[in-house]
Formats: sequence, C-alpha cells, structure tokens
Amino acid sequence: MTTIALSRPVAPHRPTSLTTTITLDNHPSQCPTPVPNKHIPVCPPGPIPHQEPTTPPPSPGTEEDQFNRSLLYPPDKYPRVEMGRLCLYKLDADHVAAALDYVARQPLPDASQVFPWLHGLHPSNAVQQTFFMARKRTLRRTPPCLRGVTVVKADGELNVSRLKGAISPDEFLQTGGDSAEFLDVDPREGFSVRNFHIQAAKAAMTSDIIVYGDDDVAVRKLGWDIAAAQEQWRARHEALRHPLPRYSTFICVSPFAEFEEKHPEIVSVNSEGLLTGKVLDFLHQERLEMYEMTQASEISHNIWLGPTPDSGSEEEQIYDVLVDCNDLGRLNPGALQAIAEAPDDETKQYHVDFPSSGSIIAPSWSHAEADGILETCKWLYHLAHGTRPPSSHRVPTHSPQPQPAVDADGDIPMASTIAPSALPSLAVRPRRILIHCNDGYTESTLLAVAYHSFATGQPVPQAWLDLHTTRRRNLFAYPSDVGLLSSIAPRLLAESPCFLGAAAAEESGAGTSTNTQAYPSSPTADHQQQLLADMLREQEPRWFSGFDGSFPSRVLPYMYLGNLGHANNPDLLRALGIGQILSVGETAMWRDGELDEWGDDNVCLVKGVQDNGIDPLTDEFARCLEFI
Repeated sequence: MTTIALSRPVAPHRPTSLTTTITLDNHPSQCPTPVPNKHIPVCPPGPIPHQEPTTPPPSPGTEEDQFNRSLLYPPDKYPRVEMGRLCLYKLDADHVAAALDYVARQPLPDASQVFPWLHGLHPSNAVQQTFFMARKRTLRRTPPCLRGVTVVKADGELNVSRLKGAISPDEFLQTGGDSAEFLDVDPREGFSVRNFHIQAAKAAMTSDIIVYGDDDVAVRKLGWDIAAAQEQWRARHEALRHPLPRYSTFICVSPFAEFEEKHPEIVSVNSEGLLTGKVLDFLHQERLEMYEMTQASEISHNIWLGPTPDSGSEEEQIYDVLVDCNDLGRLNPGALQAIAEAPDDETKQYHVDFPSSGSIIAPSWSHAEADGILETCKWLYHLAHGTRPPSSHRVPTHSPQPQPAVDADGDIPMASTIAPSALPSLAVRPRRILIHCNDGYTESTLLAVAYHSFATGQPVPQAWLDLHTTRRRNLFAYPSDVGLLSSIAPRLLAESPCFLGAAAAEESGAGTSTNTQAYPSSPTADHQQQLLADMLREQEPRWFSGFDGSFPSRVLPYMYLGNLGHANNPDLLRALGIGQILSVGETAMWRDGELDEWGDDNVCLVKGVQDNGIDPLTDEFARCLEFI
C-alpha cells in the first residue's frame, strides 16, 4: 500500500457522521485479497489473487504493426554480413541515434501482455508459478508483442564510453561453451514480485541488439555470439510451437568519438569516464538525491547532523569532534568529558561513538544507559557552547565505564591536571561537532532527537517534529527508541539548560542549587521529574501515541510518501502540514468524524490495486495526477 500525502490546508470542520469507525472509502471494497509482501524483495507468496486472467495475453497484431515499432525492422536496408546461417547488420552512429530516439517514443505494451512473464517464471519454481500462473501454462510463454532495442558495449566496461541504456554482455549472455546462449535468469526458487535484476536480460532476449565499441574485432566477435544465441533462442521456441518475431544483431561501425561529436544527447559517460549529464542515470540520480536529502546541516548551535564524511576529506576536517552512531557504538560520555577538560589543541580532531537507533532495547535498558544518554547530551552541549560544568558535576558512578576518545592521530587526550574546582570560569573555545552515520539519519536519529530536546527544552514529540519540519532533517527510528526517549523525556527537560535558566547556562551552570538534577536520587529531583512526567503525559499530542518512530518520506517539497500506518494517523499528517491523501490499494481506518474534517475532496482512494505484481496501476495514473 502506498499513501501519497500532499500539503494543503485542511477543509473547515463539517458535522460528524453517525458511524463509530469509518474508512476513507465510502463503498465496499472490491480489492483482491492483500498479498503480504510489502516493500521487501523476497517473501512468502501469501494467497493467490482472486482475479486471475482466464485468457492468454492479446496477440501482438499484424506484422505491419510491429514493423512501425522499430527503425531496425525489417533490417534489409542495412549492410549485411553473413557467416553460415548467421548474419549481422552494420549501423553507423546516425542510425544508432535515430533507432534509440524512435523506440523511446513508442507506447509501452499493455501490462497484461508482459506480466507475469517479466517477474520470472522458471519451470522449477513451483511457488512462483503457482502464485502467478494458477496452472495456466500460456502465461509462461515469451510475449511475442515485444520488439525493443538493446545496446551492448563489447568490452563490458560501462564506467567509460557508455551510450544511453548500454549494458554489459555478461548481463544476458553466456559464452565459453560450444555456442553462446542467453542466460536463464528466471529464479529457480523463492518468491518475489520485484525481480528487477532479471528484466534487462529478459528485455535483451526480445530486442534487436546493437553492439558497439572501439575494438572492431571484439565488436564483431560478440555480434556473432549474440546472433548465435538469438538463433538458438528462436529454435527452442519453435520446437515448443511458440514462434517468436525474428530479432537481429547489429554492429556499430562508427567510433565512440563520433557519438560524442554528433550525438552527445545519447552519451551517458564520455571517453574520459565522466558523466555527461545528458542522460538520466537512475543510480547516479538516486545518489544525488540522497546527498541532497542527507547532507550535513546545523540542528543546534555548533551541532551538525549528516552522513559520515570520507576519511581525510575537507568535509571531515571542518569538525572538531565527530560522533559516529553505529550498531557497535557504546555510551561513552566520559570520552566527551575528557575532551572538554583536556588542554585545548586546535590541531586535534576527536572521534567518539554512540549506539545506533534501535540498538538500546526498551525492556533491557538500564538506569545507567539513561544516565549515559543524558550525560552525552550535557557534554555535547558544553563542547558546542564552550562552557564547563561546575566542579560538582561528574559522570555518575553508575554510568558505563568511560572509554577514552581517540583523536585523528590515534592519541588519547590528557585530562587537565588542574583540580576541577580550580577550573577558570572563562569560556573556552566552542567545538564544531558532527553527529553522523552512514546515510545521515537512520542510525543517528536517537541521539539527534535526545539532544534536540535537551538543548531546546522541547518535549520529545515537539523536538522530533521540529527537527523534521523546521530543521528539514529526515529521521528514522524504531518503536523501542520512541519508548526509550519517552521514558527519559522528563530528565531531558529537567536537566536542560533552558529549564535551568538562561543565566545558569551562560555561567556554565554555576550555583549548586541548579545542578541537583544531575542526581536523580535527590528527593527534589524526583519530585520535579514526576511533575514534569505528569505534565508531559497530559500535553502529549494525539499523534504520538500511534507513532512508531518514522515519518512519511518527503519526496518533494509538497509531497510525502507513506504507508498504511502513517495514513492511519491523521493527527500526524496534520502536524506535518499534510492536507490531502492519495491512498493506493488499501483503506485507512479513521476515528468517527475524521473524514468529515478532512473533506471528501481532500481524499482520493484507488481501489482494486494490490501490491502483488499483478494488478496494473497504469489505468489510474490520469486520475491520480489530476488529484495531485
């Protein structure tokens, strides 16, 4: 199920309905039985969908219809080279560019003509066949309606001199035996409706194939291998009385430099190995989008949140302290204390770790772990603001044993030999700190939310929301993190510099009366935290009770992509500024009156489309886009 939520003001309140529980759909759903493989590549198949096709896919029409779908068919107008029963056709750069442009403008075949064949239906894979075919052998046949154009680089080196859509020979061709043949890429076991890795090979088998490269001998040799594989493929299907269109193999006789000079619009990677930007590369585009989404930004004074920088890079060098959140990280506030109390050396850079989100499980976390999180937040605050705590402040004895931080040279900082009570009250150099993890948000969310609540004095739900909406940070945590942060929320506020007062914060926490919060065993501290806990429970927003640690993903400034859990939490959507919902495949369950408050024109439900690899969505695109 996919829910697309759009930011738009919520419609004025309308009278509530008389029903106690409603859905976004006002009519009984006619959807097939849901298939339990939500957003994972391999999983149990679940029930067979009720709506099974009862006839084979439509025929491809007349041969004349197919002629018009490719400039390469029929191939008789191109120079021909023969070797026995095999033949190759020659193309120049102009021919290749024209063929690619033409085929890109052709309509896609109907989904029923190519699926479930494109999912992979190996004869030995009973699970996959039973789910998709329901004993209808005709669905396993290669669709005769396809005629694509596949571009193959002879040497397989796709990181240099790559044309638009070019693939490597080993993605679809097996050589080394008596004769080359197409790979059998259909999975022999397991179940999946997301076998994207086999689709390039399956497309090549139903395409005219163009081979290019600057080594003429290699180009021609590969061309003969592909022609032999096509001949064998066709003969195998004819033996099964399932004839296929005749696909041909073409070799490009123009050097790659001619494409760079005359047709740069189809050059993906130039001869120097650089992306040209002329061709959309989805993997590269994904990396760019991830970089834009997760690049480091300041979430509080001198505290930055972002992805792990490359070791030794300029980006890494701008930080004084780097806190790495990972699965092997330990609570180590003593390391931060050692950095704060060591003589200041601007040439030193320190690396500290911290447990990743989800690694501290609520039933097993101890009082010492709660102390460790609080002490980590405090020392990060002191380092970022260039302050020092009063002499009475110490990491509690029941905290995890402090481990020394390590600087960039592998050295352990020396703690100051000056007695803590004699530390000067003058401010020290503020440190620039990066909280980081591999992707910039998944493993660092626990520490980011805890610190933001501590530093700003906001309750955990508000701090979580503020990081996302105001600081524009993407976040991801687990239900255990929600429980842990909720449990320590009163202490985060009680010991926050904002709670203690601006004057106390400026004076590095001077005055022993303001630091009784460091010792939860104090009756005053216990009473104060209990009052805060009661207040937080009373003021907790409604959306937080159903919050599992994840927000919908912001894919555009005005659009989020979410799941059924997000759709079932309308208060969360409202808090995020979302005012419209486009729900595909499943129906959210809302409280009485919720739909009336949103308004019928702010909700669009697509019925009859399950996430099962069978139901087509193409018929719904126009309505969805119009709603958006």
